Amino acid sequence: MSSLTVALAILGGLVLATVVGYNAWMSRRNAPRQPDATQPAPLEASPPPDGSEPVLRIDPHSVPGNERHEPLFDPDLPAPAALAPPAGDRRGGLDPLIDVIAPVSLDGLASGDAALAAMPATRRAGSKPVAIEGLNEYTAEWEQPAPGQRYGAFQVGVQLANRTGALNEIEYSEFVVKAQAFADAVNGAPEFPEMLDEVARARELDQFASSHDAQLGFVLRALHAAWSPGYVQQNAARHGFVAGMIPGRMVLPTGEPGMPPILGLSFDTQAALADDPAQSAIRELTLSLDVPQVERGERPFERMREVAAALAREMDGVVTDSDGQLLRDETMDVIGADLEQLYDTLDSRDLAAGSPLARRLFS
Repeated sequence: MSSLTVALAILGGLVLATVVGYNAWMSRRNAPRQPDATQPAPLEASPPPDGSEPVLRIDPHSVPGNERHEPLFDPDLPAPAALAPPAGDRRGGLDPLIDVIAPVSLDGLASGDAALAAMPATRRAGSKPVAIEGLNEYTAEWEQPAPGQRYGAFQVGVQLANRTGALNEIEYSEFVVKAQAFADAVNGAPEFPEMLDEVARARELDQFASSHDAQLGFVLRALHAAWSPGYVQQNAARHGFVAGMIPGRMVLPTGEPGMPPILGLSFDTQAALADDPAQSAIRELTLSLDVPQVERGERPFERMREVAAALAREMDGVVTDSDGQLLRDETMDVIGADLEQLYDTLDSRDLAAGSPLARRLFS
């Protein structure tokens, strides 16, 4: 074999080795980043008492005939008439600020067992929650009927508005049917407010709520290598996130059990459910904040900014809006100032963010 042949063979071998090595290096470079095996796995979330996890919607929720729009941050917007309780103080869980309340008078006392047996099969009128409360004989307080208790009166309520829209005439009629059936079963006499007045109140309240609803989302995008689900979960866990009820979702919980999470973090569900999640490539994830659901004192927006910046730094990513535009500090500052005005407006209407009434209205 000539020296030229040997030289060509060696050169060919070197070229082949270089190509194989380059391809292997590129494969490793582009493979989804994996979690550090020395770090603990993210904690599982403890389900809330009702067995469900609050859902955070990033985009405005559209309902045919009742389209929501982008939130307005105008603290000087006049309060609608719907926000003025018709009469009386707030009682129990039902509140005239956001509920239609039909009192049910009794000739005598009714047992909690009888009230429970008379409850409607579904506690909704269309898309609006229906609640029944009794005036406890011993405590003189309104509460949900309980076995072994006795009640001197009842009240049946339906919510005026939520994120599906305002209470309409059909839903009000369904509420009346359910309330009347309950009253008949406990030998009570209900008194219903005028339907047209309540529907008008519902529309005004819905207009106020839709103009002061805010659901924010930051998108964290990978700059170079993609991320595996385990890598995302491990990095998020360092900032207090725990696994949510849905694959591909994590939440930053509050210190109080049963309360909505402060923040949500979500990525592709299919990647989380893949047969081999380690090979799933995630190039973006979403941080979300449902503003009316979280108390102002939790500093949710400030924490959202801090988490987004930290994850971008640690995971080699950038923070953008849903259109891919970089979110700079100046833009964040403007959003934060608008949110402070929104908080002030909700406070002034007795619908403070994170309060029971706000959580019900903005749900």
